[in-house]
Amino acid sequence: MPGVEQSARSGPKQPITMLADRVLAQQPVAEGERRSRAGILIPATAQVSRRLSWAEVVAVGPHVRTVKAGDKVLFNPEDRFEVEVHGDEYVILRERDIHAVASERMDSGTGLYL
Repeated sequence: MPGVEQSARSGPKQPITMLADRVLAQQPVAEGERRSRAGILIPATAQVSRRLSWAEVVAVGPHVRTVKAGDKVLFNPEDRFEVEVHGDEYVILRERDIHAVASERMDSGTGLYL
């Protein structure tokens, strides 16, 4: 269109298709300091060893069988790759690195809800 300039950054977003057994997920933004159940203040910079993290699934590859977009997944933060797309932070996981799935679906789960 004459007179309209689009930069590569402000142009339309390209769809992302994950390959094989890969899962693209987005972690919630850290809120900084938090308190333990006992009331101890834990600073945002504190690293908790061997603690698993939750993220929301954005896209899945064609060979992923148990996870759908919109599910929340539990994974080890050491078993991931980080990527930035249009200023948003995402993590890429393999399906085998996911330890648990929390979703709205009702299919042969444990009956536990978050």
